[in-house]
Amino acid sequence: MAHASPLTRRKPAEWVARGVLAIGAAWLGFHAVTHSLAYVVRVRATEQAHAMAPGNARITALLAVRMLRPGAKPEDFARAKGLARTALRQDASVVDAVATLALLAQGRQDHAQAQRLFAYSNRLSRRDLRSRLGMIEESVARNDVPGALRNYDIALRTSRLSSEILFPVLSSAITDTMVRRHLIDMLAKQPPWAGAFISHVTMHGSDALAAAALLRALHRQRVGTPPDAPAIIIDRLLAQNEGQAAWAFYATVVQGTEPRRSRDPSFDKGPEVASAFDWRALQGSGISTTLQRDADGGIFDFSVVTSVGGPLLRQTQVLPPGDYILEGRSAGIDQADGSLPYWSLTCLSGREIGRVAVPNSDQNDGGFAGKLTVPADCPVQQLTLVARASDKVGGVTGQIHQTAIRPVQQAEAK
Repeated sequence: MAHASPLTRRKPAEWVARGVLAIGAAWLGFHAVTHSLAYVVRVRATEQAHAMAPGNARITALLAVRMLRPGAKPEDFARAKGLARTALRQDASVVDAVATLALLAQGRQDHAQAQRLFAYSNRLSRRDLRSRLGMIEESVARNDVPGALRNYDIALRTSRLSSEILFPVLSSAITDTMVRRHLIDMLAKQPPWAGAFISHVTMHGSDALAAAALLRALHRQRVGTPPDAPAIIIDRLLAQNEGQAAWAFYATVVQGTEPRRSRDPSFDKGPEVASAFDWRALQGSGISTTLQRDADGGIFDFSVVTSVGGPLLRQTQVLPPGDYILEGRSAGIDQADGSLPYWSLTCLSGREIGRVAVPNSDQNDGGFAGKLTVPADCPVQQLTLVARASDKVGGVTGQIHQTAIRPVQQAEAK
């Protein structure tokens, strides 16, 4: 008698059980693939992803977020609220859903509800930027400057995108003295974003006067700033005709300066990055200049090719009205009278108010001197060493070892 096949020996109940298991496995497999696909397309096709996986709390919450797009209508807000609530029922830890409900409450001016929801969001995650921005807005609405700045600090520590959004806002807010005072206290603690923010304010802050006030206060508290910050702020202030403010800032950064005298007469004390109130060597086509400093002092060296002239060296001044002496010492200058370099003192407008020739260096041991008069209508001046064009084969070369401006009375008293 032939043996029955194992397949034919199975009872009907076994076949039913196996069929159910097979269908269940297929269903689970289908939904696993569907959920995976939905998660892949959730960003570029959120609506489609939600239709594919309506039980996925994170996708549901993301769709709620998308409803709050610019130009959203009341029905969009209503759907966003419904989706956010659904997402929280699916998973109470989805931050996007909490943030959406908080922002909707904030939009309704329901600040109590918004604060409760933001607090819940904060407990879930400190990294949600939308929640943090909402908390900042809530603090500002309460005129809670320290609270707003604490939220700025958290956002800037936890979100890579936050600086692009918050730096411009915060740099504009420093025009308010209270904001600036609290911000200075925060920056003095050297948060990780401090250097980047100071650089942003220095270069892009909408108000150069406020930026100067911030940097001046940080300097008093011995908070480090980028080396180029003073030069940039001073240039910005001078460009806005804020000469006295520029000088006040410079005098804070460089102690012991006096407006009635030029600075660094021996070219040996210049900062790492020169500001307009320091010596700046100028370059041009056919013009080579260097400020050379060492332990024994400094010199200014220049070389200009044949038939070329132009500015070589400059320092901005804020000399009060009155009479001054410019004097100094050169080396290596040997030119015909019509090709000798000279010092020019001009107003910021470009109007020349004085000129002092630099004779050949074999005269008077290289010494030069001349009188300059500053009128009352010229509060900011530029002292510039200018090369004249020369037909000499080697062009114009030489060095300046010292130069200084001082009031006539001080010069005579020496």
